[in-house]
Amino acid sequence: MFDVAASTLEWLVTGPHPVCVDGASILGLPSRPIPLDELGALLLTEDCTQATRDATWTYLIARARAEGGTWTMACVGLAMPVLLPVAAQLTNRFRGDKHDIHAAVLTGFLDGLGEVALDRPAILVRLRWAAYRAGYTALREALDAAPPMEDIGFRSTPPHRPGGHPDLVLVTAVRAGVITTDEAALISATRFGELSLTEAAHARGEPYKAVQKTRHRAEQRLTRYLTEPVDEPADDTSPPAPDTSYRGHPSGPRHPALRLSHTHRQRLRTVTRLSPELAKKFVRPVSPNAPKSGVSARGTQLPAHPPRRSALTQEARSCD
Repeated sequence: MFDVAASTLEWLVTGPHPVCVDGASILGLPSRPIPLDELGALLLTEDCTQATRDATWTYLIARARAEGGTWTMACVGLAMPVLLPVAAQLTNRFRGDKHDIHAAVLTGFLDGLGEVALDRPAILVRLRWAAYRAGYTALREALDAAPPMEDIGFRSTPPHRPGGHPDLVLVTAVRAGVITTDEAALISATRFGELSLTEAAHARGEPYKAVQKTRHRAEQRLTRYLTEPVDEPADDTSPPAPDTSYRGHPSGPRHPALRLSHTHRQRLRTVTRLSPELAKKFVRPVSPNAPKSGVSARGTQLPAHPPRRSALTQEARSCD
């Protein structure tokens, strides 16, 4: 699909009459007709200012909305340097069919062409954000879908193991209602992607500090969700399992901070398997008996078994 877009742009600039923009109408560009391929190279140079990029995209999008066709494909072709990394990031470790996600990325970009505000800065960044969110939604739907069956016989196809994809941890948190889809996209794009927090703030039309607080609060909820123990409902039909993890005091109550519930263990196993990068950020509760805790060596150590009573302390027999 992206190959077709690249080929179309090449076709538009081939021949004696390539498609050109009027450089005199765009601030910062030479005052002459500029072919689309040359325009793309100019936009990627370090000397090109943000004002020139925004003026160029305002020109291109205005013509695409008015004329469609050629100028819509010109927008897609010139946006390939940002669309390709988005598609690659979303499907980097996805083992299913990637074409649907690529199509969603392109659809999100095309929808953004008709909706993006041209009087605000960072137009291309906001278009990239729209493409990313559309592709991210498609990725979630693909991960939630049942695996395809090869036939209708008695055999079943095991699901693909999505190991190593950090976005899957975020998808799980979204499904659990811990963070929103928008917060998950913000964390994914700025933590694992190439979008800076400043660019994300421009794309969202919000102050930098506000976006920073939004991400920080979402990450705090995500951290608590993955690391804090969860009170599980008691099952009256089965006897409680003996607690043998605190060997120093077998009959005493276990401290709540040291409890590691089944849900907690399952979450940590999941995040460790899906995203080793995230797993390094979450620390398990430390047992006081661990060699590095420094707790077991403190205080008076009591013997494991009470001393036997000597014959002198035994109860005397009756004189009757």
